[in-house]
Amino acid sequence: MKNIVLVGFMGTGKTVVAKRLAGILGREFAELDAIIEKKEGMSVKDIFENKGEPYFRQAEKQIIGEVSKKDGLVISAGGGAIIDDENFNNLKKNSIIICLEASPDVILDRTKGNTCRPLLNVPDPKKRIEELLDERKTYYKRADHRVNTDNLTINQVVEEVKKSYENIR
Repeated sequence: MKNIVLVGFMGTGKTVVAKRLAGILGREFAELDAIIEKKEGMSVKDIFENKGEPYFRQAEKQIIGEVSKKDGLVISAGGGAIIDDENFNNLKKNSIIICLEASPDVILDRTKGNTCRPLLNVPDPKKRIEELLDERKTYYKRADHRVNTDNLTINQVVEEVKKSYENIR
């Protein structure tokens, strides 16, 4: 059974949707950032601050290599996970990839006040969101399907993802 991988920018709902979807489908839930945090013994924020983004991306690549070999998971991937072609290809081998999207304003609203988002701890987070979305749009478009979460409840997003998976598999 193919994995379902949710990708997309931070604040689009990947983790909460993946967790709820896994429960509904009776599948194991895997949150890649949490796996990395457990393995490294520190938060993503601390990894970025103490070891740097390249170190984090290498740890992420290793975890994706391991997780992508499993079957039947619902995986929440970090916002930048599929920028790396090797990560994308590893995930794609045994997964349906669904990208959750949201507008910069909605992302800003959902992430404001959260100091655990190292890429947004800048003077102008909305500008940074727009820049990162622009840099990543080509990668996010490689997903098998996309769901805009701007005006949907969590349950509505879960249903959209579930329908997308059923139509693609």
